[in-house]
Amino acid sequence: MTQEFVRQVLDTENVLYFPFCDWLFPNGLKINNVLFTIPWFGGNAIDVYWYGFLIAFGMLLAVIYASCRTRSFGLDPDRVLDVVLCGLVGGILGARAYYVIFSLPRYMTDEGGLDIGAVLRIRDGGLAIYGGVIGALIFGAIVAKIRKVRLLPMLDIAGLGLLIGQCIGRWGNFFNQEAFGSKTTLPWGMTSSSIINYLYFFYYPDNTSIVTNRATEMVAHPCFLYESLWCLIGFLILHFYSKKFRKFDGEIFLMYIGWYGLGRFWIEALRTDSLYIPNTPFKVSQLVAGTCVIFSAVLLIINHLSVRKNGVRLYSGTEESAELLRIHDEKNRKVDKNAELSEHILSESEREEAPESLEESDDNTEDAEEQSAPEENNGEPEGEDSDGNN
Repeated sequence: MTQEFVRQVLDTENVLYFPFCDWLFPNGLKINNVLFTIPWFGGNAIDVYWYGFLIAFGMLLAVIYASCRTRSFGLDPDRVLDVVLCGLVGGILGARAYYVIFSLPRYMTDEGGLDIGAVLRIRDGGLAIYGGVIGALIFGAIVAKIRKVRLLPMLDIAGLGLLIGQCIGRWGNFFNQEAFGSKTTLPWGMTSSSIINYLYFFYYPDNTSIVTNRATEMVAHPCFLYESLWCLIGFLILHFYSKKFRKFDGEIFLMYIGWYGLGRFWIEALRTDSLYIPNTPFKVSQLVAGTCVIFSAVLLIINHLSVRKNGVRLYSGTEESAELLRIHDEKNRKVDKNAELSEHILSESEREEAPESLEESDDNTEDAEEQSAPEENNGEPEGEDSDGNN
């Protein structure tokens, strides 16, 4: 970037530039983090943000996918839906709690207490994916216990759904111009006025104003894009693996946390807006990601050795699973029969009412003809035509 280009970027708001690939968007890419606005007659309008919409859309796709895959994992679709919906609620609560805990000074009052109002204002931003995963697992596990859903195959479905949600949801960071990384000279590096301001004071915190010759270096890694693509690739791999090569329940979930942890570990190393363990130089997400990789690798090795010795063991191949699905199908058939019976009774009732309505119609027609007959000869002697001639 040149100094003139930096001045141009700093003078524009909500415009994203790709200085090493300027042929793609020569005048930059205008970005608005508000998707649409809902008028509010009693007060201020309500803004619906791209971030919230994309998270909700990702959740919806994850629920649809989970609903389509439940039978292949030997689970009752109705019970799985209960677990998934409660898991989504837990995911939102967990994502917020995780962020608040590791950003606690932002939510403290001047008197040293916790600002509950600020904590609850989730629309102002502040969600952490790892917290969302933890919250979803806790709530989901509780409901799975209540609804008597086998936890390990349920976790396999959850892992695939989480990859979908994370792949879509990360694009909310694009519209918010956040979750970007450190300086880069790669062709897809991006910059904007907010990125230059943030990165400049990240690298040169002692300066009080931007020096343009240094600001020319402030082009960032699009970390949100890296993570979105990483989740997409992981989903495609695990989707096809789960159909043909799955050896034991829980395998897909272990592969999910290993795959996501591996990607998050190196992506987090590039980010400049990470959450840190208080009073330490350690990034929370990197430590969690590294732990997940080690944990999943150890358990995958142990279980694969067990499978080699004892053979494949999947809940979907058990008599319990077959009986569960049989009861589910029988229940649905009864519902369909009841619906067909209701339609049959309704159609019979319509056919019984039809002759009565026809008779009423015929009676009305005869009455109308009797009433209209005298009117046709009204005022005319019988035997005369309309001209009065015999």
